[in-house]
Amino acid sequence: MVETSDADRVAAFIPKFELQKVLFHDPGARRVVLLGTIDGQPGLVLVERTAFPSDAETLKNLTSTLAKLTTLSTNDIYAWFLGKSGADMPPDLKINLIYPCTDKHIAKYTPQRVRMVTETAAIYADKVRPYMAAQRDAGRLNWVFNILEGRKEQDDIIYKDADEVDGFLLMPDLNWDRRTLTGLHLLGIVVRRDIWSLRDLKHEHIPWLKHMREQLVLHTTKLYPDIEADELKLYVHYQPTYYHFHIHVVHCQLEAGATQAVGKAFGLENLVSQLEMLPKNKTLAELDLTYAIGENHDLWKQVFAPFKERRS
Repeated sequence: MVETSDADRVAAFIPKFELQKVLFHDPGARRVVLLGTIDGQPGLVLVERTAFPSDAETLKNLTSTLAKLTTLSTNDIYAWFLGKSGADMPPDLKINLIYPCTDKHIAKYTPQRVRMVTETAAIYADKVRPYMAAQRDAGRLNWVFNILEGRKEQDDIIYKDADEVDGFLLMPDLNWDRRTLTGLHLLGIVVRRDIWSLRDLKHEHIPWLKHMREQLVLHTTKLYPDIEADELKLYVHYQPTYYHFHIHVVHCQLEAGATQAVGKAFGLENLVSQLEMLPKNKTLAELDLTYAIGENHDLWKQVFAPFKERRS
């Protein structure tokens, strides 16, 4: 949990939120994304129901209004809460606040057409790598560095290896309610800053990746003994949301939405096998990669859409 003063400050933003538009509504995942303003500045509120209790005595109060917010954590422009829909209810809503949000946040959470693209080694080197660098230079990783440098979310860290080269930490992903084990979603965030994405992985990283996988599984099952090692999936996104290498650790029964789909999630074990098959002097930056990308993404607008138009 966060300090009381900080928790009270960010929690006060929620009732001040003024809705402008419902960006997304997913009945299956019990999730809505709301765009609005707080004190005249844009903000996103992501509301997701946690698993419902099963007893009828509790469920009879389900239709009550939100009664209380508990601040789970705050970091940079992000905050996470558990909410109660009634005074006699346990926390049953997980709420994420992004405030003030940017156009990129709005684009990310707005429904969009998705395209499959092939990123050649040349496109990566000439277009994508400079784009990644620009995103890092724009401060998009402040929240990651806050964690790595010990300023934020330290109570949430499950395991940490602080070695500057091989180190990493394990912590809950912001999209997990931290209660439902079959919905478990953790992040393994590396300490080193020279690996931005899977494109930076080389043959020399194989032992490190295998060690990380072993430790991520070990410490996940140690903290959650009801979960067995073979109930966990580990994968890496490409394109990732942020350009600092991290590994997703999820329960196999977690609903496989777009974030686990072909064209987005690359299995960690398969990446290691691919590296083992590559000549030692080659890297994943030299391969063609095919993946899914939304039409709101800058790379679609600036790189792949113009390339498609030139070919047509």
